[in-house]
Amino acid sequence: MLVSKSIASRAGLASAVASRSCRPSFTAMPLRAKVLGQQAPISTQAAAELFKPVEGDEPEDVLFNSLYNLRSVELNRPAKYNALNGSMIRKIAPRLLEWERSDMANVIVIKGSGEKAFCAGGDVAALAKQNAEGPEGVKKSVDYFGLEYKLNHLISTYTRPYVAFLDGITMGGGVGLSIHAPFRIATERTVFAMPETKIGFFPDVGASFFLPRMPGQVGPYLGLTSALLKGVQVYYAGIATHYLHSSSLPALESRLAELTPRDYWTIEQRLSVINDTIEEFSTGVPYDENIEIGGKIRLAIDRCFKYDKIDEIIAALKEEAAEGAKGGVQSWAKNTLEELTQRSPTSLHVTLRQMRLGKSWGIAHTFKREHQMAAKFMKSHDFNEGVTALLIDKGANGPAKWKPASLDEIPPGANISEDYFRNDPEVPVLELLNDRSYMQYPYNKFGLPNDYDVKEAIERGNFTREKLIDHFVETRRGKQGVREAVSDVLDRMAVRSKGTEHVQWKKE
Repeated sequence: MLVSKSIASRAGLASAVASRSCRPSFTAMPLRAKVLGQQAPISTQAAAELFKPVEGDEPEDVLFNSLYNLRSVELNRPAKYNALNGSMIRKIAPRLLEWERSDMANVIVIKGSGEKAFCAGGDVAALAKQNAEGPEGVKKSVDYFGLEYKLNHLISTYTRPYVAFLDGITMGGGVGLSIHAPFRIATERTVFAMPETKIGFFPDVGASFFLPRMPGQVGPYLGLTSALLKGVQVYYAGIATHYLHSSSLPALESRLAELTPRDYWTIEQRLSVINDTIEEFSTGVPYDENIEIGGKIRLAIDRCFKYDKIDEIIAALKEEAAEGAKGGVQSWAKNTLEELTQRSPTSLHVTLRQMRLGKSWGIAHTFKREHQMAAKFMKSHDFNEGVTALLIDKGANGPAKWKPASLDEIPPGANISEDYFRNDPEVPVLELLNDRSYMQYPYNKFGLPNDYDVKEAIERGNFTREKLIDHFVETRRGKQGVREAVSDVLDRMAVRSKGTEHVQWKKE
């Protein structure tokens, strides 16, 4: 039985509008984005041609279902941890386009088959084997990423409420199917990671957009280290907007199917009702788990990963790991250094630059840029070596042999990432399924409050610590985890004003 700190009541109303900007908020997720162009969405006929089945596609690797006003997508490769492949994308994308045009599809749920995984990522082993066939194989891999990113962008700009059940392993390609949605539900079985630097790749599926917009340096930390987050930690980090016990998901899905929105409701009202419905199934957060990416660890992450050069990050971590260091995070720093030394040096350099540039990319531009980057990696040594060593040979022939082999082999000042950010003249610019875009996720009150939210509240009014915490608990209508999340932010980032009981934001 899940032991909880509190029984949460329904969560608050989201009042953001699609054209709203531009305060960064990782918990702000899209449903109707600010549209920057007038291109009509792809026609049904064109979609059928683009996503037509090819020889070898499995007939039932994705299952679709309709229940009243709900439409569901179930990834159905449990033996492969529901790893995403082209066959699945060719089924999901046209169905989402069809539902987007239907007045009967009021909410979409995406989930994974079995108890182990929502989606463990893309089937990169198949891509590496394909690349080994030569230029034709590489082209097929690049085309796969084109299809995947078209689907990711469609989800990120989807005009129907979209709910992702992150029940089990959620990595890589599975993150792309969920992270851009307005509702992302973690459970006690959720395991999140962006593991791409382990295999000589880069965090893709829109990671260039969502990771840099996380508070502080959490995004670059997750992208560079491939750090795992489990269970409620996925919720505390802002990756998930809600935390439920896995046993409640079938009942929630049935309840969502019963919702009947009024024709005159705004999108904000529709989202608010779905949010309230999800909160009905909340039973609280585990009482015995502190926030892992919080406190001293979070402060150290911000100190170490704020730099724009990998060697400066390494130097900062070594300083934190030294005996007698004042940060109190020696063990964490040593482990982080060890993890980084095992990653592809090229991937680390590319990923860090990606994290800095991605802050200025719109969501549509993000997927176009990542498509060009993926094309470069398909031709690279490190991707094919990393996938082969880790996932195909499974370490039987030793660890991956990167080129360059280590960070120490890269001369100071060398820019080994630059070429990955140039367009490949042989790869056409990716054409998306619509031209919707935005610079910040438009909806922002479904997840836990983060640093940005607390800072804004402090700057707007005079609060004591307890009054500020109570303010967030009240405005989020008793949402589970709010008190813990706001307390952590205040512990790290706020001080008492001189001569008063009020809190103020620390000077940076």
